[in-house]
Amino acid sequence: MLPTDTARLPSLERLRSLISPPGARPFRVGILIGPGFVPMDMVGVQGVLGLMPGAQIHLLWKSQDLVEGLPSWWTRPTTTYDACPAELDVIAVPMLPPEVLSDPEVIDFVSQYGRRARYLIGICNGVLLLGAAGLLKGKRVTASYTALDLLPELGAKEVVSGSVGVVRDGNLFTAGPGVGSFEAALLVAEAEFGREAAELAELTIEYDPHPPFGVGAVERAPARHKARFTALMSDMVARYRKAVL
Repeated sequence: MLPTDTARLPSLERLRSLISPPGARPFRVGILIGPGFVPMDMVGVQGVLGLMPGAQIHLLWKSQDLVEGLPSWWTRPTTTYDACPAELDVIAVPMLPPEVLSDPEVIDFVSQYGRRARYLIGICNGVLLLGAAGLLKGKRVTASYTALDLLPELGAKEVVSGSVGVVRDGNLFTAGPGVGSFEAALLVAEAEFGREAAELAELTIEYDPHPPFGVGAVERAPARHKARFTALMSDMVARYRKAVL
């Protein structure tokens, strides 16, 4: 019979002890999830920063009831808002639906913890939640293509568009969807633990993207794809505007 948790897997316990030796200072990483969250925007944060010494990953939501990531990615939050440690080293926000971004309890939690966290990560439209929480004022930021027009209205001083990767402004790291979560997390790892640790993490996960079609950046996509993508997201963008403004 297979073990039901990783604590009973000697291979993983050995790996954990090598990554995070006894006595390592806790490095608390909070990743906000909730109904409709997009897993690809958070797995890079979990995967990279989970390799750092002392890493403690908190998947944060109001309760520990299962939530469905989009699509069909059921996840059990590990830490409720009430049980969250008083301080987080990192708070990261992936794409969440407009209904979550407009929730006053969610906004208040992100605002309180975001102002105290040593590092902030916003990925894709998750950047909008940081804006709704008042954490983008006077900042240089980026986000998913469909969210860029909303950022100035949330207080951003400069919006960076195009295929730019991660935009850093002080302790704030913002990026577009997907691989942005890996790249932002690697830069946070470098800032906290140094270049050697970040490079080792990059090698450990063998992070070396090779996009097969080369159209993942809007400026390189054919006009027909861009038009369909814009139409596909138009209702969602309108809902985001209403939610965060």
